[in-house]
Amino acid sequence: MSNMNKTMIVANWKMHLNAHEASLLVHRLDDRIKIHRDVEVVLAPSMLSLQPLSLQIDRRKFRLAAQTANEHDQGAFTGEVSFTMLHDLVHYVIIGHSERRIYFHETFEVVRDKVAAAVRNKITPILCVGETHVERKNGETKQVLHDQLVTALSNLTTEEVENVVIAYEPVWAISTFGGELAKPSQISEAVDLIRSQIRELYGERVAASVRVLYGGSVDDHTISGYLEVPGINGALVGAASLNYHKFSAIIDAAYRLHHKVKEG
Repeated sequence: MSNMNKTMIVANWKMHLNAHEASLLVHRLDDRIKIHRDVEVVLAPSMLSLQPLSLQIDRRKFRLAAQTANEHDQGAFTGEVSFTMLHDLVHYVIIGHSERRIYFHETFEVVRDKVAAAVRNKITPILCVGETHVERKNGETKQVLHDQLVTALSNLTTEEVENVVIAYEPVWAISTFGGELAKPSQISEAVDLIRSQIRELYGERVAASVRVLYGGSVDDHTISGYLEVPGINGALVGAASLNYHKFSAIIDAAYRLHHKVKEG
C-alpha cells in the first residue's frame, strides 16, 4: 500500500519523558494499538530515547522520527546531532516546528538546509508550516505559507519534494501558545493554499501526492473532524500523544474513519 493511501499520525513528545518513561509509554501503546496496515503511527521521542526505542518498538506498528537535527553532516558543533547519525534510527524528522522557529530562531535558510540534509541522508522531512495570529489577522496567511514552502523546498528535486510530508500548524491554534481551535474551513483553505503552491512549483502530480498533516491542539475529541477535512492525510499530535488513552483513541478514530472513507 502506498504511503499516500495511509493515514499518518505523528506523536511529538517534545521535551518530555526520560528513557524509562518513554519505554513505558511505548509498552502501554503497544498493548492498546493494533497493527493497522492503513494507519502509519510515527513516534517522535527525545533524542536520548531514540536509540533504546529503536530496539523496543514493533516495527509493524510504529516508526520513529527525530524532533530536529543539525544541518551539517559532521563537524565541530559541540552538543549537536546530525542527520547522518540518525540515518539508521529514524524514518522521519520534524523540521521547522514553530517552537524551533520561535525559541531557537531557526530562519528560512536553516530550515531549508535541514530539509536538504534530511533528504541527503535518506530521512523523510515532516516540514512544519503555519502562520501566527497576527499574520492571519493581517491577511498574510497566503504569503507566509508561500514563503515558508518556497524557501524550505528550494534545494530539492521534484521527485524529492513528492516524498516530503507537510504539516500545517497554525501557530495560533497550538495549545502551547494559548491556542484557539481551528475551524475545518480555515484548515481546508490553508491546505488548498499549500497544494496550489506546490502545484505551481512542482506540478499537478506532486501537489496531489504530497502528504499534508494537520497539527494544532489535536486530541481524541477533535481528531475525527480534522481528518475529515478534504486534502488532510493525517495529524501531528502534541500534548495528547503523551497520554496513552488519548493517543490510542486517536489511532482508533483514524482507523475507523479510514475504513468509512474506503467503504464509502
